[in-house]
Amino acid sequence: MRRRLRVITLGCSKNTVDTEHLLAQLPADAFTIVDGDGPVDCLLLNTCGFIGDAKEESVNAILEAVEAKKRGEAGELIVFGCLSQRYAAELPAEIPEVDAWFGARDLAPVLRHLGVEPGPLVTRRLQEAKGYAYLKISEGCDRRCSYCAIPFIRGAHRSVPMEDVVAEAEPLAGRGIKELILIAEDTTYYGLDLYHRRALGELLERLSAVPGIEWLRIHYSYPADFPEDVLKAMADNPKVCRYLDIPLQHISDAVLDRMHRHVDGAWTRALIARLRREVPGVALRTTMIVGHPGETEEAFGELLDFVREARFERLGAFTYSEEEGTYGAEHFPDDIPEEVKQERLDRLMELQRDISLDCNRRRVGTEVRVLVDDIVGDTLVCRSEFESPEVDGEILVRGAAAPVRAGDFIRVRIVAAEDYDLIGEQIL
Repeated sequence: MRRRLRVITLGCSKNTVDTEHLLAQLPADAFTIVDGDGPVDCLLLNTCGFIGDAKEESVNAILEAVEAKKRGEAGELIVFGCLSQRYAAELPAEIPEVDAWFGARDLAPVLRHLGVEPGPLVTRRLQEAKGYAYLKISEGCDRRCSYCAIPFIRGAHRSVPMEDVVAEAEPLAGRGIKELILIAEDTTYYGLDLYHRRALGELLERLSAVPGIEWLRIHYSYPADFPEDVLKAMADNPKVCRYLDIPLQHISDAVLDRMHRHVDGAWTRALIARLRREVPGVALRTTMIVGHPGETEEAFGELLDFVREARFERLGAFTYSEEEGTYGAEHFPDDIPEEVKQERLDRLMELQRDISLDCNRRRVGTEVRVLVDDIVGDTLVCRSEFESPEVDGEILVRGAAAPVRAGDFIRVRIVAAEDYDLIGEQIL
């Protein structure tokens, strides 16, 4: 009899890829994957342990699963991922109802626990039918940003061999995936451990040759030592989106120094100027941290001035979360009150909302090729090369002028702008 199994995935897209790798290893004659509600023989939770809110969400999900188990709605309860990697010593004693705990680097042990001998992690069972998929090109991080717990959760940087990345991409393309979103803790570090050089540009070239793949998008790029050949690929290769997710975190020299970011404000401004000069029309997404220890009102004011000057098309921000075990937690007191952090976050995001609206208004009247992500009623939910799924705004097309399916490319004219979304009409 086949075991009914459900996986709940929390956290970032890297966790999603881990879950999809795991599910692909489960033999169909032994397991039935349950995506919706209903009782299951085995419930797996892939957890996140990055910052406070994510940890709280993961703990709450575990406790809810424990209650489901008590009600007889779940048999065996297995927890893996970042939270259980980070708190491997504490969690089993705190929540004894969980049957088995595994870390973020333990996909093979999870499979063996389920009675499956793991094979190469180059196949995926996609959890959603979309025209895009995330492609993890490396694991772990060698950076030591003072606020970040990732290096001791995910370990040191380990690139996926180029042939394995391509081998994973080919069947995705064969299943109708049109866009691959390259992810890692640091995509620009790719290749240094395997090839003793930065090889992201070469990987982009190899992936662009995969039949069926039409867009390649880069996420999580570290600003220091940004590879020149990647800029050339973005400028010259039509399959490489003119879009870059490059978390800058701050602009104040004093704050960047405390963050251990290995760049200063002048270097950061020069990088942004170079990106816009060498990749005309590029859409830049960044993230910022406000309320970091040592962030004075003057330093925050400098951050606001920089955002006004740089006019990022996309920007997200977070308040500083002190994470135990990090350099920052051990050396810098978390001395900025939470209400001050939140007030600064609100001011920054209010500024960015106005910038986003202005950027969107400048696109009214333009024509653009978009990928249809979803169809809701009579509205096509779409994106151009300048928007990434889940984190950016969307292009909404009400009333298709011709038959369209999710995963199709169509041409759209932008007719109206909102704070973050755009309104378009289909061009035949």
